[in-house]
Amino acid sequence: MDNKTYAGIEEQYSKLDSSKIVLISVPYDGTSTWQKGADKGPEAFLNASENMELYDIETGTEVYKQGVYLAKPITENSSPEKMVDAVHEATKKYIKRNKFVTAFGGEHSISIGTIRAFNECFDNLTVLQLDAHADLRKEYHGSKCNHACALYEASQTANLIQVGIRSMDVIETTVMDFDKTYFAHDMAVDDTWMDSAIDQMTENVFITIDLDAFDPSIMPSTGTPEPGGLLWYETLEFLRQVFAEKNVVGFDIVELCPNENERSSDFLAAKLYYKMLTYKFLDDAVGDSFDNNFNESKENTTKFSKFNEDDDN
Repeated sequence: MDNKTYAGIEEQYSKLDSSKIVLISVPYDGTSTWQKGADKGPEAFLNASENMELYDIETGTEVYKQGVYLAKPITENSSPEKMVDAVHEATKKYIKRNKFVTAFGGEHSISIGTIRAFNECFDNLTVLQLDAHADLRKEYHGSKCNHACALYEASQTANLIQVGIRSMDVIETTVMDFDKTYFAHDMAVDDTWMDSAIDQMTENVFITIDLDAFDPSIMPSTGTPEPGGLLWYETLEFLRQVFAEKNVVGFDIVELCPNENERSSDFLAAKLYYKMLTYKFLDDAVGDSFDNNFNESKENTTKFSKFNEDDDN
């Protein structure tokens, strides 16, 4: 990736010290089990972002002026576990620098690292997952850091709310909290699902979006597309409400699998990322200070060490 700044913004808005936002790219696709190519997602996303209008018509704002620092990509790919550790370390480093930290993958296994970092830094965290798949397997193909396991750890350590689910294995029913799972077929006939999901959230919320949450009619370029997904404006309505009512502490977006013959998906991902930043900083003036309110006392927690244990011991 040769992008010097996010979306080609002026250098004055892209410096680490003055930027409120950090964007970490993770071009990793080591555990995908069907269509490969998510490792090309960050580059396609950044290229689309450079060709995107930066004035948001809905809100009349230009959120990039809050400052967006494009961090060095995480290229660790020797194993899923080492990749997760690298993502965790980088994410936590920027949280501790008082930044609003975001990440773009790569496949969904990167979220194990992002979620772990946020869970270690913020009290009573809700993880809001928008996804076609439950991703609740404890282990898959010999690894706990497989994309099919992306939300298992969160299900054990955080308040996990799953939205848009329409594909899963029967074993995942033994882990899933059905009271906090919003299946796509129910959402299609229930006008109250947005309010219900938000009511179940704690104050601090981390959002992870697998782009296959969207219907393939508007988001075909993803590794495992599923019919019956979310559409654009209902998703924005939900996200804007979440940002307005809760303290969204960060987010990641994953599973863009670019197709050189279909670029609209790249632009959807770029626009989604920018809209989420817009909603986060909607009420903040450019010159305002930013405090991500992470809990420094949780810095050295070992509450998640059980997930690093070898099952053979």
